[in-house]
Amino acid sequence: MIQSDVGKGGPDEDTAHEDTAGAEPGSGPALRPQSLMLNFLGNFVLGSDLCVYSGSIIDVLAHTGVGERATRSTLSRMVDRGLLRRRRAGRRMYFGLTDRATAILEDGKQRLLARDAVNKDWDGTWTLLAFSLPEAEQRRRHDLRSRLTWAGFAPLIGGLWIAPGAADVTRLTEDTELASYLRVFRSTADPATDTDRMIHDTWDLDTPAAGYRAFRHRWSAFADGRDGTIPAADADAIALQLRLLTEWLLVIRADPYLPAQHLPADWPAAAAQGVFRRAEARMDPVALASAQRLLETMPLRD
Repeated sequence: MIQSDVGKGGPDEDTAHEDTAGAEPGSGPALRPQSLMLNFLGNFVLGSDLCVYSGSIIDVLAHTGVGERATRSTLSRMVDRGLLRRRRAGRRMYFGLTDRATAILEDGKQRLLARDAVNKDWDGTWTLLAFSLPEAEQRRRHDLRSRLTWAGFAPLIGGLWIAPGAADVTRLTEDTELASYLRVFRSTADPATDTDRMIHDTWDLDTPAAGYRAFRHRWSAFADGRDGTIPAADADAIALQLRLLTEWLLVIRADPYLPAQHLPADWPAAAAQGVFRRAEARMDPVALASAQRLLETMPLRD
């Protein structure tokens, strides 16, 4: 159910060149294989101490529109990046989570299921993060910007980024390759600062607002049982659950989680989250039961 700051980059590092899961007209956005894979692992593998047979993963992702080649490539990349471990049984290859992947997926699970979509508990503080990386480190600069965006930051000026509240930058400051380039401060705005104007100038609010409205439009009838039946086939049920989770995470990833008092009165996040929660409650028990029947697994450790 998770998409988080995997690897040294943001949620979709190394996926710009991947095939996307195709969608029929009106069925929602095309979704990246890595995003679907992370949600598959977070929803059906996290906390189980199991490995999943590669053929089962290929079958499930095929029902979301991802081809076998793209799935195998995604699995290999995630192994190379220390997110998955392989385990062989005869001629079959199984994949399980590393400790690093488990931590990332648990963080994503918190954002996906536990956190309210509207930030009503802002304490008036801001986190400021300054960084200066050598020009030769363009890839690392791109990765850092992706991770900062996932954490709710936006560039205020130059290399100074800002996020509301006490943003969690632990993974950044504990990264030995980055820590020496970062400076982190907690602060409040001077009364002379026009916070509403600063937010308007710093963050793009139109994109997440449009995402929330589009998600609500696509899923509200299904969430309320007015339209759309749950697939009978196990692989199709799992695929629908993955599309729901991945589409929602794509939407909230674009939302910087700004203080409610500085958002438009008609901010659509709460209504969209209500739709998501009702749809997820409808799909989750069915998809989990389907996964138990369909997925071939083995213990992660002897």
